[in-house]
Amino acid sequence: MKTKAIALFSGGLDSILAFKVIAEQGIEVLGIAFSTPFFGAEKARATARRVGLPLTVVDITEEHMRMLRSPRYGYGKNMNPCIDCHTLMLKVAGRRMVEEGADFVLTGEVLGQRPMSQGKQSLYVVAKNAGFPERILRPLSARLLPETEPERSGMVDRSRLCDIRGRGRKRQMAMAAHYGIVSYPAPAGGCLLTDPIFTRRLRDLFDRHPDHRLRDIELLKVGRHFRLTEATKAVVGRNAVDNETIERLAEAGDDLIRVDSFPGPTVLIPGGGDDDTRRLAAGLCARYCDAPRDLKVEVRFRRDGNVTSLTLASMTPEESGKMLI
Repeated sequence: MKTKAIALFSGGLDSILAFKVIAEQGIEVLGIAFSTPFFGAEKARATARRVGLPLTVVDITEEHMRMLRSPRYGYGKNMNPCIDCHTLMLKVAGRRMVEEGADFVLTGEVLGQRPMSQGKQSLYVVAKNAGFPERILRPLSARLLPETEPERSGMVDRSRLCDIRGRGRKRQMAMAAHYGIVSYPAPAGGCLLTDPIFTRRLRDLFDRHPDHRLRDIELLKVGRHFRLTEATKAVVGRNAVDNETIERLAEAGDDLIRVDSFPGPTVLIPGGGDDDTRRLAAGLCARYCDAPRDLKVEVRFRRDGNVTSLTLASMTPEESGKMLI
């Protein structure tokens, strides 16, 4: 019976090379990638098509959100729960391995490439906590790590695996040339949990709105965010794309605010506000529209089909700066 493996596949060069190293041993490889509100699988899909890897994309939002609130091993850069996130991915890949009757899981991880999540101890902890410590293989660094079951059993020839370590890319670039890989994405990037502005907004949401929903996460990706009160905030569009997104994400009970007489932002108060918070949000709307600074403008409010208006001066930069999340 042919050996089969499940490859965690990000679409980056390391994951491509790990796949190639195993596939050239005659092993059937199936790819798996993941999506959440914080990262997607577009790069993985495009690269998998290019290199001929069958790929399944799994939405792990529910499990990921539970883990993100209280990661066992804490956060890396900003709010990225590196070790816990990798553990979750390998756990899901392990389930896929069992379902497919595959023999092991492989990843493109490189020993020492990332200080928090790819040290020797961290790699062991991740594999152990995922539930498959003997069946997770890192082909690019395998000869620097303890033997796994696929190697001991002869399913994988350990001598044909690699001994790459550290953050340098020369070995990988040479391997890419060997395999005829001429196009591959730049390393890293793509996860919003490493972005300082996004994670500041996310912490604010977690702290003040424990009953948040997926819509609230999506709103964090657009516009400027201002804390009006402990219970209320405003999202201010920065451009036409932001404005369209805010309109699309608006729900019943929200306040939508615009200045019709000048180009400017769409402003959203999720869940709506009282008169005081609506006035603050209107001041922000006037602040970021194209009206002259010394001119009072008419600001229109829309909630559940009802339209009202208010004429006022714009908020000052100093006032808005104090509210910026």
